[in-house]
Amino acid sequence: MASPTKRGRPTLFVIGGAEDRVGKATVLRRFVRLAGGRRARIVLIPTASSFPDEVTASYTDVFTRLGAPAPSVVDPQDRTAAHDEELVALVDGATGVFMSGGSQLKLSQRFPGTPLGEAIHRAHARGAVVGGTSAGASIMSQFMISMGDEGITPRQRHSQLSAGLGLVEGVIIDQHFAQRSRYGRLMSMVAASPSLLGIGIDEDTAVELVDGRTFTVHGSGAVFVLDCRTAQSDAPDARRGAPLMVSGAVVHSLPAGATFDLAEVRLVEFVEKHPDAAVALATAKA
Repeated sequence: MASPTKRGRPTLFVIGGAEDRVGKATVLRRFVRLAGGRRARIVLIPTASSFPDEVTASYTDVFTRLGAPAPSVVDPQDRTAAHDEELVALVDGATGVFMSGGSQLKLSQRFPGTPLGEAIHRAHARGAVVGGTSAGASIMSQFMISMGDEGITPRQRHSQLSAGLGLVEGVIIDQHFAQRSRYGRLMSMVAASPSLLGIGIDEDTAVELVDGRTFTVHGSGAVFVLDCRTAQSDAPDARRGAPLMVSGAVVHSLPAGATFDLAEVRLVEFVEKHPDAAVALATAKA
């Protein structure tokens, strides 16, 4: 196996799902660039999908159209297959790893705590970009929402957390955020675990997270950071299914061009990408 040429700062590229693959493909173009462009060695993981062949064909088409070589495919069919040395070697040789959307539970069953999961951690540590969309985005955090009701109002015990890969700690990532009205379920999780930040990512939108600390937003939507560290909530006492009381939460709405520091939980800078559009940046009380 050739030694990876990609060296750099540990970078995650976390996409909220439904990214453009047929037009300008702005979000995926950035992933390919981070992976090395024409010299990239991308490993595609379609495991979350119920249609892995179709997913493989789609991403192979867009990655090659954007200038990268065709990706290698790593798709373990069960937890035992996640010990396959040849699959592990592919990830160990990658400059970019990309996990598709689908079922978060398929990913949590086959990657955390297995040799393939450990290989993804090694790839991240050496500076290969690790990307994922939809379910492939949620799996990156230490804890992920594996199921839950959608809607604006946070409700008690309507969502469930499962173990993720833990590539980024101290956050819960949710995706398809505005499009599937997932504000309530993410707020309910963060209100119940206020030491964690919630990151909700819209479709065709990504965060480029460097060193597990600072991220920049790319794409056509927005990223929401939910902070309940100083909020009051009745989460310990509310009955199952009841609307939660959450007062004093801080919500950051971050469009493309925003850079945010997760350690200090603050905006670093905002460079407006569309001068004719209204600036959609706000820090509000919820």
